[in-house]
Amino acid sequence: MSKRSNSPVPGSKTGAGSGLGTGSDHGTALKACPLCGSARFSAGHRLPDPLDPERAFTLMQCPVCSLLFTQPPPDPGQIKAYYSDAGYVSHSETAPGIRNRFYYQVRRWTVAGKRRLIRRLSGRSSGTLLDYGCGTGYFAAAMAGSGWEVTGLEPDAGARAIAAGRHAFRIGEPGELFELPTGFFDVITLWHVLEHIHALHETLSQLTERLKPDGHLLIALPNIASFDARFYREAWAAYDVPRHLYHFSPEAVRHLAVRHGLDLAGMYPMWFDAFYIALLSSGRALEALGIGLWSNLRALFNIERCSSIIYHFKKGGPAIP
Repeated sequence: MSKRSNSPVPGSKTGAGSGLGTGSDHGTALKACPLCGSARFSAGHRLPDPLDPERAFTLMQCPVCSLLFTQPPPDPGQIKAYYSDAGYVSHSETAPGIRNRFYYQVRRWTVAGKRRLIRRLSGRSSGTLLDYGCGTGYFAAAMAGSGWEVTGLEPDAGARAIAAGRHAFRIGEPGELFELPTGFFDVITLWHVLEHIHALHETLSQLTERLKPDGHLLIALPNIASFDARFYREAWAAYDVPRHLYHFSPEAVRHLAVRHGLDLAGMYPMWFDAFYIALLSSGRALEALGIGLWSNLRALFNIERCSSIIYHFKKGGPAIP
């Protein structure tokens, strides 16, 4: 069992990003922090891909904005191969076992919770909604069935094919984002999506442009400052390298908001994630129950320690070039 740690990347040593080189067949190593552009960051643990332990990647941490990022990240042309495994349950819909039955059941509960949260935050029971990175389309379909005009975009062709067979509306490719009208959407959602996107700033800028002046942007992210992340350390399943290119804390999210002229209006817990991530991390149901409960108890007194957080943004001041 992993021990607790006071640092998201224990045992790190400082080095210059420019000295890393490429040195890998996974992709090209980054020479600057993808969030703030700092050229210096710390090298931490080398983590295996949970779907293929023979592949390994290094976590890097930026001292300026606190972002962790996967080094080297797969190039955009390579990344599709890392989603093709049948064990990647959110895109395959085929993975067996107790963990994935739990995933499917929790998905039904959380979709209803997301719908209620959107209604409460926006004050609307219908409107225009963009679900970016919508996977197999369950949330998008639920919102469409509740009276919302929904646009869904998803990069994975397999997930789009599953969605087409299950739901009565079309899901487009991410490139169609550039064709959507600006200032059109009342709500834009990214449910555990931002950590996967190569063009981080370009995509977030395009999404913000398509939000109405009084619109709402909801982004759900795993939290590297959570108790379960600190407990499991390098075994924490939510690192999910290399599919997760970035690993956010609330501090890093605040830096991102300032960069894009967004006001962080609130943070909301995703309670089930603590149990599911602990189950993936340990493979032991009783341990996952205990760690999930303890992680959520800690988050009751400090939402910034929740295993995963929904960040609620509104348009604010000008973005930083």
